[in-house]
Parts: sequence; structure tokens; C-alpha cells
Amino acid sequence: MRHTRRAALAIGISVALAGALVTRAQQDAFRQVENWAQLPPGFTWGEIADADIDAQGNLWVLHRPPTPGGTAASAGSKGGGDVPVLMFDTSRKLVKSFGQGLFLQPHGLHIDPDGNIWVTDSGPFYKPGQVAGKGFQIFKLNREGKLLMTLGKAGVDVAGPDTFVGPTDVVVNARGEIFVADGHTPRPGRPDGDRIVKLSKDGAFIKAWGTQKGSGPGEVIGPHRLALDSQGRLFVADRGNRRIQIFDQDGRFLDQWTQFGSPSGIWIDKQDTLYVAVPGRDGGVRIGNAKTGVVTASIHGTSPEVAVSDAQGKVYSGLVGGQDLQQFVRK
Repeated sequence: MRHTRRAALAIGISVALAGALVTRAQQDAFRQVENWAQLPPGFTWGEIADADIDAQGNLWVLHRPPTPGGTAASAGSKGGGDVPVLMFDTSRKLVKSFGQGLFLQPHGLHIDPDGNIWVTDSGPFYKPGQVAGKGFQIFKLNREGKLLMTLGKAGVDVAGPDTFVGPTDVVVNARGEIFVADGHTPRPGRPDGDRIVKLSKDGAFIKAWGTQKGSGPGEVIGPHRLALDSQGRLFVADRGNRRIQIFDQDGRFLDQWTQFGSPSGIWIDKQDTLYVAVPGRDGGVRIGNAKTGVVTASIHGTSPEVAVSDAQGKVYSGLVGGQDLQQFVRK
């Protein structure tokens, strides 16, 4: 095992060195498109929590009201986000919205292979007890917003077999098995419990890994997003460790990449193109190859928590503090 870990680390370092060089032309290959969304009068974006593209090319967005007790940026917020789940059709007209009152702190959104909508509620980021009996759950809904399944116990922040300490994201594989990133940072209360959880199709606990909180291979601190590539490998935005970790679906550590920066969001398309959202002054969207780890392009001038792309190559960069979903296209 020790030799395997050393080999994986060596591979990760070599990939990082090979993938870190992005030319100026690749950095300047995109331009922002203003007013791309067809929105109803009076619409205001909330904090962009997550986004996904379904099999028909519709864009699904999860946004929320400004976080209580949050950053200075949210102190000057515009409101918005009361109806958290949004669907934009292929013309990018807002045609559907639902979920009002269901979540305390909506955080992750995923469209499963059957077209169902999954939303995680991480619970409060700062002050405990903001709303009694809400938070720390995962919801499965149909495309009309009907609730199909609930995982976790409302208001219970425990890292157990049927409870969560702060679920940030969820993905579902072709067999219907469920993977959860658990352990939002920051969070009030419990400092432990960060982990990746695997559940059966009906929500029964199978296993968890990364429970040894730390920075070694396979350990996680504040896992923030998940994605599956075409090989079925599970990519984890291990935000607290400023890296992407890669596992098989049984939790075996395969590799770790640091060349994409400190990831808040990760998303992989059908061609295994990896989109990484890196917030901050030196952040942006980093684009690369999920098979090789090579960084192929970067988009600057944005500070996203979320990054996804549609079949036409349009990249969507979701801002929390900026309360906006930006669209970028190649020049």
C-alpha cells in the first residue's frame, strides 16, 4: 500500500508539472456574454450554489438567498434565491422553478441518469439553529419538483449511517448508487465527520471513507463537490486540502491533482473534459482533460464556486458573493 501511494503521488506530481503550463492564448480564448438568460421581469439571482446540464441540454441551477452571517459581499446583497431550483431550456429561457421552503441551505445539485433532480442541504454555515428541524439532508425530486426520497434527518448534524454532518454534493452512478460529499467547511458545531459516503439505490448505507481527517492520500477536509468520469472514477474537490482526489467507486485512492488550483467546484462532461471552479482573486475556471490531468485552458475575470459547460461549449461560472451566473464562449 505504501508503494502504491508513493507511485500515485509521483504520478500526481508529474501530471501537475505537465499540466500547469497554460499559454496566454489559452487564457484569453473566452469572452463573457452579457444578458444570456431569458428571465422574467423582477428576477434576481441569489447565491449560485450549483448547476448541472441534463441529457436534453437543459441547464439546471441551484441558487439560494444570501447566507446569514456571511461575507462582506453578501452583506450588500440584492436578495434573490427564494425559489431555489431553476430550469433553463436550450434557448436559456427560464421555464421552471420549484423548491421554495424545502431547504435551509441548498448547496449541491445533480441530475441523475434517469433525469431526477438531487439537492443537498448542508445546514447552516455559521450560526447553529437558524431554522429548527431543517438542514443536513439530501432530497431526490422529479422534474416537476415532486419529492421522491429524503436522506438524513432534518436538523441532525451527525456523521452516521443515516445522518449527515453537512452534505455538500451528491452524484448517482448508472446503477443508482449514491455518493455524498459530507462535511461543509465552515460549519458551526462539530469539527469532525468529513467523509465521502456511498449508499445503495434505496439509500441504505454501504460505506464511508476519508473519515481520518487530514491531508494524506484518501483523507479529506471539507469535501465540496463530486463528479464521475467516463471510467466511473469519482473525483472529489477536496477544498480544504486545495486538491482534487480521485477514487474508484469502492473508495480506493487512485490519484491526487493540484495543478487545477484550489477547487470549489468540479464538473466533467461526456467527453471527459474537466471544469474546475476556483474562487478568489487569482481564481477562475480551469479546463482540462479528466483522463490525463493536463490543463488546457483557463478563464479569468471570474471567481466561481460552480463551473459547468453545455454541448455548444458555453461555460457557466456561478458566483456566490457576486450573485450571478456568468456565461463565457470561445472567441
